[in-house]
Amino acid sequence: MTDAPTPHTPPHDHAGDHVESDALAEFRLFRERMNTRILGENNLVINRFFNLDGRAYESGALSVKTKELLGLVASLVLRCDDCITYHIVRCAEEGVSRDEVFETMSIGLIVGGSIVIPHLRRAVDRWDETEKLRSTP
Repeated sequence: MTDAPTPHTPPHDHAGDHVESDALAEFRLFRERMNTRILGENNLVINRFFNLDGRAYESGALSVKTKELLGLVASLVLRCDDCITYHIVRCAEEGVSRDEVFETMSIGLIVGGSIVIPHLRRAVDRWDETEKLRSTP
């Protein structure tokens, strides 16, 4: 029996739902294309992992917003720029404030150490990009 895959893909992860920069659109389209390709293999383990990932970020005792902030910290510590971008975008979609995202990134920096700094720079650049998009009428 196979689990129906529900990869960690928020409702706003589809073209036309919101304004996005070329870089963020390219990131989203690549991610969607590859998720479709990967899930199309119907590999039980991969499908179950994607399903688990999606369920982990659903609201529960912790809000979706809190879980996205936790995902951002983990992504910074693990130095995964794709994951950082994903969680930055999701944080913006969940209404995270600038102060909240910077406080969260400070925890990632403390836990991960100075090797996180290049990823922190890219995270701040992505955050700035989302702020510009949110302020565009």
